[in-house]
Amino acid sequence: MMMYYPGIVTCDSVTYNGSRLPAYFFKEVPKKVMKGVADSGPVYQCLGLNEKVNFGMAYLICNRNESYPLLGRDKEIKYFMCVMKKFLISNCSRVLMYEALSGYGKSQLLMEIEYLARGESHRTIAIALTKVSYHQPFYTIQILMANVLGLHTCKHYKERQTNLQDKVKTLLDEKYHCLLNDIFRVQFPISREVSKMTILRKQKYLEALFMKILEQTVKEERVIFIIDEAQLVDYASWIFMEKLIRTIPIFIIMSLSPFTEVPCAAASAIMKNRYTTYITLGAVQPKDIRSKVYMDLNVTSIPKELDLYLVEGSCGIPFYCEELLKHLDHHRALVFHQLELEEKTKVTWNNMFKNFIKLTEELKILTDSGDEGTEEVCNLASGIRLKNLSLPASLKEISLVQLDSMSLSQQMLVRCAAIIGLTFTTELLFEILPCWDIKMMIKALATLVESNIFDCYRSGKDLRMALKQNVTSFEVHHRSLFLQTTERLAHLEQEELRELESRVIECHIIRFCKPIMQKTAYELWLKDQKKAVHLKCARFLEENAHQCFHCRSGDFVPYHHFTVDIRLNTLDMDTTKKMAESHGFETKEETKISKVENPKNSELFPENLSPKETVQRILEFFDTVLAKMRMSNEEIIPLETCQCEEILEIVILPLAQHLLALGENSKALYYFLEIASAYLTLGDNYMAYIYLNEGERLLKILQKERSWNQTFESATFYSLKGQVCFNMGKMELAKQMLRKALKLLNCNFPYNLISVFLQTHAEKNRHSHYVTQQAPKNSPPEKKRLAQLHLQVACFSLLWQTYCVNYYFHHNYYSHLAVMMTMNTAMETQDDFQIIKAYLQYSMYSYLAGYRGMWFKYEVKAMEQITNLPLKGEGIEIVAHVADRLSYLKLMMGHLDLAIALGTRAHKMWALLQNPNKHYAVLCRLSKSLLLKNRYKQLIQVLGTLWELSVTEGHIFSKAFFYVMCLDIMLYSGFVYRTFAECLDFIIQNENNRILKFHNGLLLGLYSSVAIWYGRLKDWDNFYIFSNKAKTLASRRTPTILFYSGMSRYMEGQTLHLQKQMEEQSELSQDIAVELLKSLQNLVAQRATGPVFYPRLYHLTAYVCILMGEGENCDLFLSAALKLSESQGNVLENCWLNLSKEWWYSSCMLTEHDWQQIALSLPPWEKIASGRVNIRDIEKNKFLMRVNILDNPF
Repeated sequence: MMMYYPGIVTCDSVTYNGSRLPAYFFKEVPKKVMKGVADSGPVYQCLGLNEKVNFGMAYLICNRNESYPLLGRDKEIKYFMCVMKKFLISNCSRVLMYEALSGYGKSQLLMEIEYLARGESHRTIAIALTKVSYHQPFYTIQILMANVLGLHTCKHYKERQTNLQDKVKTLLDEKYHCLLNDIFRVQFPISREVSKMTILRKQKYLEALFMKILEQTVKEERVIFIIDEAQLVDYASWIFMEKLIRTIPIFIIMSLSPFTEVPCAAASAIMKNRYTTYITLGAVQPKDIRSKVYMDLNVTSIPKELDLYLVEGSCGIPFYCEELLKHLDHHRALVFHQLELEEKTKVTWNNMFKNFIKLTEELKILTDSGDEGTEEVCNLASGIRLKNLSLPASLKEISLVQLDSMSLSQQMLVRCAAIIGLTFTTELLFEILPCWDIKMMIKALATLVESNIFDCYRSGKDLRMALKQNVTSFEVHHRSLFLQTTERLAHLEQEELRELESRVIECHIIRFCKPIMQKTAYELWLKDQKKAVHLKCARFLEENAHQCFHCRSGDFVPYHHFTVDIRLNTLDMDTTKKMAESHGFETKEETKISKVENPKNSELFPENLSPKETVQRILEFFDTVLAKMRMSNEEIIPLETCQCEEILEIVILPLAQHLLALGENSKALYYFLEIASAYLTLGDNYMAYIYLNEGERLLKILQKERSWNQTFESATFYSLKGQVCFNMGKMELAKQMLRKALKLLNCNFPYNLISVFLQTHAEKNRHSHYVTQQAPKNSPPEKKRLAQLHLQVACFSLLWQTYCVNYYFHHNYYSHLAVMMTMNTAMETQDDFQIIKAYLQYSMYSYLAGYRGMWFKYEVKAMEQITNLPLKGEGIEIVAHVADRLSYLKLMMGHLDLAIALGTRAHKMWALLQNPNKHYAVLCRLSKSLLLKNRYKQLIQVLGTLWELSVTEGHIFSKAFFYVMCLDIMLYSGFVYRTFAECLDFIIQNENNRILKFHNGLLLGLYSSVAIWYGRLKDWDNFYIFSNKAKTLASRRTPTILFYSGMSRYMEGQTLHLQKQMEEQSELSQDIAVELLKSLQNLVAQRATGPVFYPRLYHLTAYVCILMGEGENCDLFLSAALKLSESQGNVLENCWLNLSKEWWYSSCMLTEHDWQQIALSLPPWEKIASGRVNIRDIEKNKFLMRVNILDNPF
């Protein structure tokens, strides 16, 4: 029994019956098959004997570990500190009660409180109760008084008796000492007077004695009682404590689970006392669960998949997290190894996202992680799929107990909901509930929401916001409740239930509070029953498994459903027609209207217009469109925002799982590809990667089946893989995937230059053919062909950008061919949107490749195309996209005034079109342009809009860029919009965010900016921390403004580090300088690096040259930077360049430049806005790069 029931005292039924102890001393435990024992019969755990409980377990059960901090309970500790302060300065009692279910960490919280409560002028007494305690009258007070009198340390009853005699001789006549015999297990002689007393009178004598002892004690020192598991306090002890807090100033701290029955009158009186603070403990936040995992496993990193599994599965309950970890360890799902350096690891598709979630700097000092090279990390064992693992028996038991406590109808509802999934809609639940009416379902749901089985949400946005943070602890005001009459309370309960029912009706999205409940309830179904319900769910969901109405109800992979038979429901012609209409597919008449027409001369843009006049007409056109949009015509402005993310979460994701359960692998693959595409649209590369891996598993199974032959699905799979690789900056891997996709689409992309030249010639002829024809001779391609063409456009569009990242000259030919094929394939689709996007891509390529005459021509072509579109539906979105894309191009080119003009119009259009994903992107670029122009008032307005958008939408991208701009303002503009501490806190709190972590441009910028700040302050330890983090992201090259903006900051940080090396006369400083100079030149040489970054890169190059003593080269780069910044209108960089020139070229000693002093005195924006600080004065707050290391080379 010791082997099979470790850590507890167990016995068989013979010992149980022979002990003659009360039944509450034991608890029956589950039977286990024991070797050599045929039938053990019932097995019981012994909960404790009287003597042991009295004096051997007086303290809290677990001990505080100095190296294991209390995680995620700062708010609860603040409650204690506040009440403690009130207790110490007043002369009245205080009670602090923490309520939570088992597993929330109440005992650990009390241990920390007991440690914090210790002091010279007060005494803490901490005890933990067990189930035995509840059945023994006056037991809690008995334990507390034993501690007050110091009896808990005595080894023998004689020692206790002697101590008692000394303590009570002045308070109690000797003949009454025998009253203490039973309660403290001593043997005073029994007097005649005591033998004649009734039990009630003895109890009153004892209570009076204890009150006197405590009165005497509190005169000498403050007394703090700490009681764990206070729901097990016996009735007599509650009465005494209630009297105690009214009589003597004492501080009682309790933790308790919710009462299973109505608490006694004395307990209720304590809870409603005006000096009682009653706290309901909330769950621990995800970041603290993550920290707990680090501490429990003693590792510095865990994989993202494990992090998501534990955060979701534990629901913020520490005990759940511990049980899940034990379960994983039991199944050998975890492996531990030394951390490999990222530079030494060859990147493949399988290890691309093995980017570990790392230990925070605060926790590193508490873990024995050793040197950086010997850090131990945790990973998942090969072949482990966390979602397929069974549940720990302990957690399953908790869920089963909850299910058993429900009514039969509620159990049925929970079980049906479990098959739908973790998140579901009330419509689908009603569809599968057998013989239920809507009123019955709403009532049952309201009860289950009240019981914390379900949560309900009005929209997908509310659900996403709620999932980001667990419910925190809150104070319950029992006093206000107890002041109500019984009738009033009953009325209030009915009102609350009615309000809850109304809320459930409004909130059509329901989610299980705990995933473990969903999994447990799911396992209760029989296999055939599961299949039948899965089929019902799949048939219901597939009707809405497409983009939202705002996005014209199409597929996430364009025209995808035309290539695969994915329907479970049988269709007639009427149903097919309705589906086509609901998916936004055009009728023949509409198709004719939308056919591409390429007029030779546009009325709006005649050939004789000068570039300046053309730009003016473009802006006037966008102003005209904006004026029409403001008229609020329903045909132009959508009635609601994009709902695609909500559809993805509550329709398509569950549908894919239902199809998997039904064994419909080909249909499930279709939806996994749709899911991956949707996540890429939303910017979530990690989730796209996860579902592409799910798709790959199915693809391998299907490829073994001879009947399955879906080349398009395979091509889509590789195309999406290529997009993920592209977004992650793995360009070589992206090329491989995109080439595979194109090959499957019978559109091979050449590998050698001879083939490239031949193919380029053919594409030029093809393009001439499309341009010269007045109108398409053929009807639009059939839908299957359109699906292939759209996929080809997507592949070519990414392919030409992958070649732009390299600075090798021959890559330009590959890039040119890919962009030509993008444009020609787009024209073959006869789709306005595709053609316009292709024109703008060709314009961007032409500018980056140095074809100055071509980029403006194709911008005008794009504008001519949109002037022929009807201003409604997709047409208006195309116009907004063109304004948006043109503002992006102008910012890349360094045409800042035009970028601002176009960006402002695009910002207004996306705001009216209610598209937050597009809106945030244009705001980010607009704020960058305004910063470079030093237009601070407009900049702050735009940043205010960006902040509001990030808060209302829960958008991590926009919030991250907001803080990027706040850091830029401090570093380069010389004032404070948000403090450095706030920016740093955001980075620390969100660097492991699933979306942000795998969007390297933003994180690269954030890390590099913080490194620059510390480098300027010469805080090199912190500089290295953030510079090293930025270094791991710098190798992931993506041709975007965000990446190159981050890279320019990273290079600035490296120049500061070089300056330090030069000052210290390091032997490696010259080699570092040469390497840095090479890196800067390579960045400029890359075609994807926009000219807007050249002034900063030339500025840094000039500084490296002057550090190396190359004055002539410094002069050359400095002049080039000044010239460029003036031509671009880059006021920010121009001002800094002129200050650097004055600083470096001056023959006399300038005043000492103390950045540390400047950083402390940076004025907040409020002072500038109110006029208390002159905006010209902040120009003096620029950081000047020092050159006094060597003799002045000039």
